[in-house]
Amino acid sequence: MLVDSHCHLDFPDFAEELDAVVDRARQAGVRRMVTICTRVSQFDKVLAVAERFDDVVCTVGVHPHEAAVETDADTRRLVQIAKHPKVVGIGESGLDYFYEHSPRERQQASFRAHVAASRETGLPLVIHARDADDDMAAILGEEMGRGRFTGVLHCFSSSRQLADKAIDLGIYISLSGIVTFKKADELRETAKAVPLDRLLVETDAPYLAPIPMRGKRNEPAFVAHTAAKVAELRGMDLQAFHRQTGENFFRLFSRVPRPAA
Repeated sequence: MLVDSHCHLDFPDFAEELDAVVDRARQAGVRRMVTICTRVSQFDKVLAVAERFDDVVCTVGVHPHEAAVETDADTRRLVQIAKHPKVVGIGESGLDYFYEHSPRERQQASFRAHVAASRETGLPLVIHARDADDDMAAILGEEMGRGRFTGVLHCFSSSRQLADKAIDLGIYISLSGIVTFKKADELRETAKAVPLDRLLVETDAPYLAPIPMRGKRNEPAFVAHTAAKVAELRGMDLQAFHRQTGENFFRLFSRVPRPAA
């Protein structure tokens, strides 16, 4: 039941050995991989990867870095594309005030359009949040007040306060290889506190390879290292942790077919 809930298999980093990358993930026990769309204009490439492998699914959305250039990716278009059976989520979308490659106002407008698409389709929202905790908490609260939706704060590295706010709203928390890094003590404390039924793991590959793979290109197989670290932090049997996070994943990403026993 080990799942990589967030990776980018359409990125050029994997182009020359994609089959081998997916095979290594399978050998590591990874049963499902979600390859995440960051630009609707390149969705066809994302979908092509998902259609190539039975155990890979995808999302549709616009990363906040691209919000200023992907201006035609409105709610209506997202909803239309999301009708494809391989699409299991909306995003990633959100707020990134660390780089601010797009104006904050445009990021916020794009994010709200994605929330609306998540609400309309019933598919979970894949949320990117970096250095934008206050605005993220405020928008999530406002939008949830307009109508319920589901989602996950992916590659979580924000404050405990944002985690608590998201959990109160029914949002899941996904941990990446960052939780294994030497200076991530605060995040490890959060990882121990998140309710077990709201926890996912991911790679965000090709980025953020976990220790002991730090410095290498990340890939879905390495999610096993992140899972092992979080299980250790929580004092859990590893297989039990795999089962629980797998159940959490299939509960949230309800369109994803479960693997045969």
